[in-house]
Amino acid sequence: MQKRIMMLVAGILLLAHTSVIAQTKDKKKQKGTFYFSWGYNAEAYTRSTVTVSQPSLGNYYKLNNVKAHNRPGWNDALFTKALTIPQYNYRIGYMFNNKKDLGVEINFDHTKYIITDGQTIHVTGRRNNAPIDSNIVFNEANGFFYFLNNGANFLLFNLVKRWQGVENKAKTIKIDYFGKIGVGPVIPHVENSFFGQKNDPLFQLGGWNMGAEAVVRSTFYKHVYLEFSGKLDYARYSNLKIYKGHAKQAFGTAEAILSLGFAF
Repeated sequence: MQKRIMMLVAGILLLAHTSVIAQTKDKKKQKGTFYFSWGYNAEAYTRSTVTVSQPSLGNYYKLNNVKAHNRPGWNDALFTKALTIPQYNYRIGYMFNNKKDLGVEINFDHTKYIITDGQTIHVTGRRNNAPIDSNIVFNEANGFFYFLNNGANFLLFNLVKRWQGVENKAKTIKIDYFGKIGVGPVIPHVENSFFGQKNDPLFQLGGWNMGAEAVVRSTFYKHVYLEFSGKLDYARYSNLKIYKGHAKQAFGTAEAILSLGFAF
């Protein structure tokens, strides 16, 4: 009887030990990966309409079909400037489980949006409580400028999907493909002048944006990676501060992004 009890106890201990080992291995398999990257970007913007509202001045008019451009900064003596002066971007993310094929990410792009100087813009609506339907030359000499130059600033909270790519035999170089989609606020720095009336420049929450990104990532020695991305973003800006009023607009953005990152 005693021998049977000892055998039973030994069997239970063996099963418990096997279960602990299996759970430990399973936990190891479920371990995810954090990553961080920093890089620079270039943009092209769709044309848009800027709507200006200044009730106390009797103004409600639109600047129609406005053209704008970016200002990369990294193409002009990059290493002589602070890292945050050019158009930069960062990503902080986490890929889940052993396959690491799904994840979440904080995705920020510091982009510069500047209405192009010297263009002729059709203005319609009301100004000084009188109808306006005329063309203006948009430049500082005429009292006009419009800068989101310290950032149009797209912030996204992304869902991330990875597709396994190829890896060399030594497992020192690996190429993967990612898709990202998300939504979040825009945090522009607003500086402008309309008909010679300047605002006080400031950062503000200014609306929302949504974006989708396609990525090719080359990873070296499992931790360091170089990433090239193509991204499409749609942003709606509202309640942007101007002199005694607000402005709003919406535009699309096509981005090219190159980043250096680390995964751990």
